[in-house]
Amino acid sequence: MKAELRRLNRRVGRAMHDYGMLADGDRVLVAVSGGMDSLILAWLLDSWHNKAPISYQLTAVHVDMEGDADQPGPAALQVRAAMERLGLNPVVLPAAWRPSPEQLASGARKDVCFQCARSRRSQLFAHARDHGFSKLALGHHRDDIIETFFLNLTSAGNLSTMSPCQALFSGRLSIIRPLAYCDKEDVDQLGRRLGFSPIRSACPLSEQTRREEIHQLVQTIYASVPDAKEHIFAALGNVRQEYLLSPNTTKRT
Repeated sequence: MKAELRRLNRRVGRAMHDYGMLADGDRVLVAVSGGMDSLILAWLLDSWHNKAPISYQLTAVHVDMEGDADQPGPAALQVRAAMERLGLNPVVLPAAWRPSPEQLASGARKDVCFQCARSRRSQLFAHARDHGFSKLALGHHRDDIIETFFLNLTSAGNLSTMSPCQALFSGRLSIIRPLAYCDKEDVDQLGRRLGFSPIRSACPLSEQTRREEIHQLVQTIYASVPDAKEHIFAALGNVRQEYLLSPNTTKRT
């Protein structure tokens, strides 16, 4: 486990350094969905908190898709227990939006996923902004970043992906993704060694989304092309705009 932890720590440290993710005095809100990625991110930020040369405050938050203001749902209770074992007292936010039975039955999976993700993201932004947090930490890793690129490429018609560090609201809040250089396989393996278990997702469309289809497509590419993952990830930071389609807007004489 020591080798796995060292490898993950090196990659997290390099990502934090390359993108200047944390600064002394930061108030960091880490979003914990219950997946292994977010559980390990909370664990890493908590362990770094004790040895980093800077001082920052850390708070965990969970958007509860099942419960309400009076009674958290089953997944939220498990997330709370996992965070309390780390010494963190998580904030549980009842979801502001949930899909109706009619929306789920309509077959419009893309619209439901988009609206759900946007609502959860807006809740996190609002909570971070209203409570004076300077950083919102999300558990996206290298596989997520690559798959988002393919998702936007094939479904949105643009070349974009998640940024490891993104400033919002005129710099008052930044999204940070400390696992940006880590592979999901490494995160999952470390989580199992540490005794973490992923918490069941409350998503009614789990494993039935366009993102899952993209995941399967990318896995096929990796199996067919040696070192494809490394080259694709490197390409996301090596954009040659002069070789992309860019209509000439210069007036002709």
